[in-house]
Amino acid sequence: MEMNQLDYLKPIEITEGIYWVGFVDNGASLHCNPYIIVDDDEVVLIDGGSRDEFSTVMLKILRVGINPKDIKSLIYHHSDPDLCASLPQFEAIINSNDLKIISDRAEHTFIKYYSSFDSSKSERVSIDELDYEYEFKSGRILKFISTPYAHAPGSFMTYDVKTKTLFSSDIFGSFNKNWSLYTHLHNECENCNPKEICAITNRECTMNGIIKFHQRVMASSKALEYALEQIKSLDTRLIAPQHGSIIEGEFDKEVIIKHLESLENVGFECYTNWRNK
Repeated sequence: MEMNQLDYLKPIEITEGIYWVGFVDNGASLHCNPYIIVDDDEVVLIDGGSRDEFSTVMLKILRVGINPKDIKSLIYHHSDPDLCASLPQFEAIINSNDLKIISDRAEHTFIKYYSSFDSSKSERVSIDELDYEYEFKSGRILKFISTPYAHAPGSFMTYDVKTKTLFSSDIFGSFNKNWSLYTHLHNECENCNPKEICAITNRECTMNGIIKFHQRVMASSKALEYALEQIKSLDTRLIAPQHGSIIEGEFDKEVIIKHLESLENVGFECYTNWRNK
């Protein structure tokens, strides 16, 4: 899809039954992407967003035609406030004793501090308790894939088996002030040396923003390498990160992985090298 074909004021269906319900902040270098999965009358919200974005995200969910009572589970890939800070608002509007808050056990340590209700009102469930799978009433399966320290101790990804969509959390995220919902790479990107400005488009370099994001946000090159190995083993049609832009097609996936696998100075390594200069 082209950027000028999308109306970011509306929810955008990125594949069958999956909607981007995010917020656009023009000029910001970091964008957050909440998603919902709609399966008949059962809805799962992924990385619901910050407190300030709640009204925008909720309005878009309503515009899909969703009754908040149909949201059965909230999935949080880690405990940062840009994902979780709106949790108490969602708990209040869903107002269900059956609501499940799903994350890794390590991340629940901190997620509980966002919650406004006691544990009898909404249940915190760890992905290991679910044997790393979530099953809808229809039989549709979500698989949870651990990616520790990429970037949080309990980081993980969610893979929708039905549509082959991978919700990759921070993996494949980016910094980019010229944001669009979909990544657009060129053949030349495969072997380029990413700079601030792309030599082809004369705009901010997409690949450069992805590289900088991973150097600053990932804990280490080993953590990033492990996460990329998990992604390479999956058959994906769509990769939907929590930051940055959605990735379509095998070419873009392979190009980004190639660049990220060759990265040096990731996370703590970047800090120690800077300190030693």
